Amino acid sequence: MHIELPTRFGTIWAATGGKPFNPDLPTVVFLHGAGMDHTVWNQQSRWFAHHGRSVLALDLPGHGRSGGAVPESVAGFSDVVIAALDAAGVASAALVGHSLGSLIVLETGARHPGRVRALGLVGAAARIPVNSTLLKASETAVSDAISMILAWGFGPRATFGASPTPGLSLIGLGRQVLARSAPGVLHADLVACNAYDAGLSSGNRVWCPTVLVTGELDRMTPAHCGHKLAQAIPGARVVDLPGIGHMLPIEAPDAVLEALRIVL
Repeated sequence: MHIELPTRFGTIWAATGGKPFNPDLPTVVFLHGAGMDHTVWNQQSRWFAHHGRSVLALDLPGHGRSGGAVPESVAGFSDVVIAALDAAGVASAALVGHSLGSLIVLETGARHPGRVRALGLVGAAARIPVNSTLLKASETAVSDAISMILAWGFGPRATFGASPTPGLSLIGLGRQVLARSAPGVLHADLVACNAYDAGLSSGNRVWCPTVLVTGELDRMTPAHCGHKLAQAIPGARVVDLPGIGHMLPIEAPDAVLEALRIVL
């Protein structure tokens, strides 16, 4: 099931976790990372939708099934989130984001505290600088950029074929999701991610319940960077997942779900 949300940024498509969206229930919004879409949150979004929450797993503008142009900055993405809440008739929501999505969630929590009741930051850091080779490849050689992301993004268990879902290749799944992005989307996402430098100051302005989920073997947002961000957010909790890389929502879906349940 899904809902289409008309906004000034275009029509935002959101999966609802297999249940009709009901704005009268507590809402959880899921935001994907660079070049991805709502499908990275399939397991977590379905659980919350079937346990008393309404779910909006967004395809951000220009991603997946959503229209519009990709915002040029994390602040611009944050404006999209608020516009989606307005279109859905939601006064406040819990926000969950992975990687670039975590920066959007963090910025939204800082800029719009009255609209956010809790935050889940997965694979997060105050800054997520993008390797210059990856940034260039995302503009001129997208297939090479995708291969870099897959090589750096997954932990060794996924690289060698281990998967929480028997028969499912996580590397293959990641490649499939990234490859279906429209031209220019991955590059625009990485540019916005690379430019964001307000993480610590924004963290100091977040006062709602917050949990950070880190991967022990994350090479894109190392666990110690997540811990540093957590220190800037009053009362934030940290859940460390051993043996997991950067692609936490699909590498360790059950463990990520358990961590998110702490505050959502």
